[in-house]
Amino acid sequence: MEFLKNLAALIKVKTIVTMVVITVFAVMAFRGQITSDNVMIIVSSVVSFYFGTVSEKEKGK
Repeated sequence: MEFLKNLAALIKVKTIVTMVVITVFAVMAFRGQITSDNVMIIVSSVVSFYFGTVSEKEKGK
């Protein structure tokens, strides 16, 4: 049952947007369209925001 709850949580819009942003910037870095430094800044910002909001949500329960 816990597995299904975790799977449902992964389908939330926030998670999808986070995964898409990470994927897009990783592909752009591999193609040489942007530098890896820029990718690290953007991805770490997005991931920090995502995990920060998840953490705050869990504290509120």
